[in-house]
Amino acid sequence: MLHYRTVPVTAFAQNCSIVWCGATRDAAVIDPGGDLARIEEEVQALGVKLKAIWLTHAHIDHAGGTAELSARRGLPIVGPHPGDQFWIDGIAEQGRMFGFPQVAPFTPTRWLHDGDTVQIGQCVLDVRHCPGHTPGHVVFHSRQAQRAFVGDVLFAGSIGRTDFPGGNHAQLISSIRERLWPMGDDTVFIPGHGPESSFGEERRHNPYVRG
Repeated sequence: MLHYRTVPVTAFAQNCSIVWCGATRDAAVIDPGGDLARIEEEVQALGVKLKAIWLTHAHIDHAGGTAELSARRGLPIVGPHPGDQFWIDGIAEQGRMFGFPQVAPFTPTRWLHDGDTVQIGQCVLDVRHCPGHTPGHVVFHSRQAQRAFVGDVLFAGSIGRTDFPGGNHAQLISSIRERLWPMGDDTVFIPGHGPESSFGEERRHNPYVRG
């Protein structure tokens, strides 16, 4: 069974998630935006073995710690979709703009595409490409655990911003309705910021995408 622990990091209170397989204790970290000491303390406290970095997208608060953590731990970088290459290319400049120390660009070990899967231990998660917030945004979905790690696509009561370069409001709405809702109303999602919710709750009540 898939387990996870959410660790808010950076001044943006970004929800970094440590996910692990209960059988093997192998783990991945989703969106290590920064505060790496805090993330590594949590990994140690959980007693899991960090094997990979998974990225939903390449905005600084989600990917700022990626290069350093990968180099320090020898971890493969999985994701996002190639549409976010320009965000990776400019991540050092993003870091300077927002006061993130020692941010470096990186090359993903593996780009992700719609319909791919990722695996940690015995747990397999589906990958859905959900552009709109960024062109290369992906979501990780565990059917078994009925959990989805959605980055900045959807929030409890809100949706991701689309006013950044490469953002597209109509595309974001389409991603939510065509790629998230079919995962099922009972699926709980872990957003990039703020509290968890379920797709059913948002489909019924979120003013941006209900109905």
